Amino acid sequence: MYGVLYISSGDDALKIQNSVRELRTHAGLTQEDLAEKVGVTRVTINCLERGVYLPSLALAIKLARFFRRPVEEIFIMEEHR
Repeated sequence: MYGVLYISSGDDALKIQNSVRELRTHAGLTQEDLAEKVGVTRVTINCLERGVYLPSLALAIKLARFFRRPVEEIFIMEEHR
């Protein structure tokens, strides 16, 4: 997993990892290619891969459909207390 984002709210904290970079490179795509296919900018894909951006539900579903994987396989959420 490459992209890791930490979100905390009160006593709860979430760690969200994603495998966008792995899936993209395995498919032989550039960030620009993937961005074009799912309707976002290359910067958005870059931020996702670096773990500094949490995608909208719509984008997460578009990525899942594009890669033909369940959303939960691309975005893995761990809860910490």
